[in-house]
Amino acid sequence: MIGMNKTYMAKPNEIEQKWWLVDASDKVVGRLASDIAMILMGKHRPTYTPHVDTGDYVVVTNVDKVVFTGKKLDYKRYTRYTGYPGLRIEMARDRLEKRPELLLSEAVRRMLPKNKLGRKMLMKLKCYKSGEQHPHQPQNPEVIELAKK
Repeated sequence: MIGMNKTYMAKPNEIEQKWWLVDASDKVVGRLASDIAMILMGKHRPTYTPHVDTGDYVVVTNVDKVVFTGKKLDYKRYTRYTGYPGLRIEMARDRLEKRPELLLSEAVRRMLPKNKLGRKMLMKLKCYKSGEQHPHQPQNPEVIELAKK
């Protein structure tokens, strides 16, 4: 058949991964997490390939200044299983005060593929509490605006 188009499949050594810097202050957690997950998976590129890690690195600052919509800050519960009878329950307000970087990284983790590739993608997410101080300055991350209202 003459004139057939071929589907492009990216190869791991062909992908050039960039570094992005995101300021999370006054951003809604879920919307920010979904945008970050898209960048980590590489769906923002035309060369996206599902079985290859085509995503970029994301550095998130000011994670302690994210917001929830509605009454989620008071009513949203995070449960975890310890191996013993009964679950450990933590409210969103407590998690935001104690470990805000875990709050965002867990939201992103649940939006990534549930396999080895998804775990590799999650390792490219770097979350920091507040300020511009992060150890990734030598990578020269580009500033990107995510979760616009």
